[in-house]
Amino acid sequence: MGKRSVVFMFMLIITMGCSSFTNTNVTEHKVKEINEAPEQRNVPTEEKNKNPDSENIEKDPRKQELEDLALEVNAQVYSDSSQFSEYVAGVKTRLKTEEKVIALTLDACGGENGSGYDEDLISFLVENKIKADLFVNARWIDEQYEAFVELAANPLFTIQNHGTEHKPLSVTPRSAWGISSTSSQDEIVAEIMENQIKIFEITGEIPQYFRSGTAFYDDTAVQIAEDLGVQVVNFDVIGDGGATFTKEEVSQEMLKANPGSIIILHMNQPQSDTAEGVKDAVMALLEQGFSFVHLHEYDLE
Repeated sequence: MGKRSVVFMFMLIITMGCSSFTNTNVTEHKVKEINEAPEQRNVPTEEKNKNPDSENIEKDPRKQELEDLALEVNAQVYSDSSQFSEYVAGVKTRLKTEEKVIALTLDACGGENGSGYDEDLISFLVENKIKADLFVNARWIDEQYEAFVELAANPLFTIQNHGTEHKPLSVTPRSAWGISSTSSQDEIVAEIMENQIKIFEITGEIPQYFRSGTAFYDDTAVQIAEDLGVQVVNFDVIGDGGATFTKEEVSQEMLKANPGSIIILHMNQPQSDTAEGVKDAVMALLEQGFSFVHLHEYDLE
């Protein structure tokens, strides 16, 4: 864990021990104020400064507001969790529309076996002007920094939050797919907010959406995420099975999409068949009259 992470966790511990704040509601107004900086409201994505210098970021009040929000949420009292899965209450899995639109979401997980970069997949999307939302983990950013900055500057893509250490989210110790979860409220806040702040520091943009490592949560974690200003987004179509599917399987699964589908894919396994399968499926879906959109263009359900 880096110096910033250690300081961040220390602040959370101090606040838990000293704060008497027990209000269980973080106002939507406060979160909206953080997410919508005055100078960026109603500004087209392609015109935003997506790689501001660090001095400007340090002066941006939104960074302090994010840190304050993390402390505030961490001090709240939440009820015990009762569910743990990919589809607990509050997790969004579809666009709320009957239009023939699909959202492609690409995970970049990071870590020892997950820090590759599928340039073939990204090049195909760019060449064909296909929009996608990229859920990026902090560890992947560290390993692929230059690529990350380039992706963040491309208006075809939005940058979303895939966690700091790629953990499932739970207030008690659990595991999913062999990966240990967070085990407390403060760990959940850190898993979300350390990467939220990291992405903001690099891009000047605050992610709207969060997906945990393994896409598993308990219901308390989903509430915490919402109070931190992010919607938890999963999927209704598993496009590449964690980058394990063959080209044919990727195409077959993606073609199961229907109006409003959210597809999960991976952009961190260049040795996989994901890119080739996506190429076939995307062209077929375009021929069927589908178009590809960003998550923020529609309400989610």
